[in-house]
Amino acid sequence: MHRCLELAQLGAGHVAPNPMVGSVLVHDDRIIGEGYHEIHGKAHAEVNCINSVAAEDVKHIKDSTLYVSLEPCAHHGKTPPCADLIIASSIPKVVIGCRDPFPEVNGKGIEKLKAAGIEVELAVLEKECIDLNRRFFTFHTKHRPYIILKWAQSVNGIIARPGERTPISNDYTNRLVHKWRSEEASILVGPRTALIDNPALTTRLWTGLDPIRLVIDKQLQLPPTLQLFDQKAKTLVFNTMKHDTGANPGYYQVAEDSSLVNQLLTACHQLKIQSILVEGGARLLQSFIDEDAWDEARVITNNDLHLPAGLPAPNLGSAQLRSHESLLSDTIRYYHHD
Repeated sequence: MHRCLELAQLGAGHVAPNPMVGSVLVHDDRIIGEGYHEIHGKAHAEVNCINSVAAEDVKHIKDSTLYVSLEPCAHHGKTPPCADLIIASSIPKVVIGCRDPFPEVNGKGIEKLKAAGIEVELAVLEKECIDLNRRFFTFHTKHRPYIILKWAQSVNGIIARPGERTPISNDYTNRLVHKWRSEEASILVGPRTALIDNPALTTRLWTGLDPIRLVIDKQLQLPPTLQLFDQKAKTLVFNTMKHDTGANPGYYQVAEDSSLVNQLLTACHQLKIQSILVEGGARLLQSFIDEDAWDEARVITNNDLHLPAGLPAPNLGSAQLRSHESLLSDTIRYYHHD
């Protein structure tokens, strides 16, 4: 199952809104096949695993155990049901990391396998398997996108100088941030960040798909010359004046007298956007913290940079530090919110 998780991770940034899934086929303690879900809409992990078996080992499939990090699907989506392939392959035992919360699956794959006489073992490294697909699980169980807060700050906790773009993190960290972007469905900024920083919010420093660019502009006052509106990636503007999500840029109308954060979460769930990387500024980030609407935070601190004055970084309160790493001058701290 550890190998399943390693394989599954290779699909990061390429399979959403589907979950990342890895699978291995074992005969007499030897892996004879392995695969993962590589691209959204293409073959699932179990299919790639079974198809990878070498010709000389095909005869062993009917005496092997299939390991898969997530419950095999039992419905026709963009591909046929994996449970049917497992049954047709006469695999006698399947070990599953965790159940699939997607309503079209959620236990149906397990039931189908058992009904065919296949031995099923469930909940092996279950916590790790759920954590791998925490965006997918959050979306389908909490009915909202998974929220990641990200900002860079000076060693004395300043996020920006007032009214000007303030580069903080180093080139290596910037490349890592673009990797993060490639792994999320969308990226959000407020109007001041859009205007002052004029960010492109793309993955130009990394391979992978660009996230959907979300920007708040309640009165539609941002100039059309900003990079956000260059049509190089999908952009959605949250505003109080117009609604047209099909265009690029698209527009999602929100109410003035209701929580903007809650409206953003509801809108993204409706639009099947599974995750949001919130990149600032400080006021927008703090609004997610104050409304208890976040799942993890990634805080970059440049230990060599001291800013005498400016906007203070958001306050995470009693968030739990999960891990940290260093990239030259920068320390990156990863916080998780239970």
